[in-house]
Amino acid sequence: MTNDLTLDELRALLAPAIAANAAFDGWGDAARDMASEGAGVDRDVARLAFPGGAVDMIDAWFAAIDVRMAAALPPETLAAMKIRERITALVEARLDAVVPDREALRRALAVLALPTNIARAARLAWRTVDAMWRQAGDTATDYNHYTKRATLLGVYGATVSVFLDDESDGQADTRAFLARRIDGLMRFEKAKAGLLRRAQNGPSLSRFIGRLRYPVA
Repeated sequence: MTNDLTLDELRALLAPAIAANAAFDGWGDAARDMASEGAGVDRDVARLAFPGGAVDMIDAWFAAIDVRMAAALPPETLAAMKIRERITALVEARLDAVVPDREALRRALAVLALPTNIARAARLAWRTVDAMWRQAGDTATDYNHYTKRATLLGVYGATVSVFLDDESDGQADTRAFLARRIDGLMRFEKAKAGLLRRAQNGPSLSRFIGRLRYPVA
């Protein structure tokens, strides 16, 4: 019963329905109230679940999409793929999850683009690409952790812009665009790895100074 759900569980329950209503009514009280009525949840309780209003609703919806993305590509499926295939599949799975709600996504991005919401928007975007890399098996903890997510963020953001206006069959134009951007991302990662190897094997000022101080006999 919905009366037994925690606020976190209520957010997860209501967010997809709020998004479906937001396509027509915007990310506001009307969309939330309609979703709560459909789920048999008291309106006042639903209001408590989203104290931050529209941004909290969008946050919960994005989290629900991440869950669907993970469910669509379990670890055993991703394990059989190369890294570029994993990232491509994860981005496509996330976009596939919002195909019926593209207008809600468009409206959500407009809300997040407001000056008062920029910081929250950045955190949500980072959470999304972080979830993708983690699900893809990335375990980097050095600066690679950040560069990988920053480059994917650029790829994902550009792909979403294409996706929102894509009327091709099966979002073929979006998939082709994504493939080209993933090519660029992988070339960047390869070039970065090469630079790191050369830096590690090349002349080292600290090693040179060390030899001056402690010359080899």
